[in-house]
Amino acid sequence: MIKRTTPFILAACVAAFTLAACGEKPQTGMGVRTDAVPYAGTGSNFTDAGWKAGDKTSWEAHLKTRQQYGQNEYTRSQAK
Repeated sequence: MIKRTTPFILAACVAAFTLAACGEKPQTGMGVRTDAVPYAGTGSNFTDAGWKAGDKTSWEAHLKTRQQYGQNEYTRSQAK
């Protein structure tokens, strides 16, 4: 015969095991870290035509243009 407390104990054990599986894993790695400045480039062939790797002013100009015309929905809708 099953005691009345057995289902409660079983449910508590299942809940404990379920919550134990949801624990956060330790974050031991620091991820990708580089000491190079962003405008130094990556050495990839897939860069914008007018940008030269290592040229900070060219980098800033391209970022400003991209922000103004490429990612601004208002100006993109006005151009049509």
